[in-house]
Amino acid sequence: MGYVIVLVALFALMWLLLIRPQRRRAAEQAQMQDHLRAGEEILTAGGIHGTIKAIEGDIVHVEIAPGTLVRVDRRAVAAAGSAEELDEVEAKPQDGSEPVSPNES
Repeated sequence: MGYVIVLVALFALMWLLLIRPQRRRAAEQAQMQDHLRAGEEILTAGGIHGTIKAIEGDIVHVEIAPGTLVRVDRRAVAAAGSAEELDEVEAKPQDGSEPVSPNES
């Protein structure tokens, strides 16, 4: 009986520390992707910075250089906001550790 209590406690701890935060991040990401609009600066999952020019359903037309438009899927947008916010998102490591400058390696 004691082992069952330990297993339940471990599952509850795993739920609180791993599963719940991941679901919250996924919901926030989906909400951000659903509320994209023309003129907004974005960062794609592939690391391309650009400005949204048009949205047609699940396809987003992004200007990555003057006169250069690319089509990306709405789900490929990793972040949206000002250029400073996007640079901050790109510089932050995904594993939660502190960023390391190139001179410190």
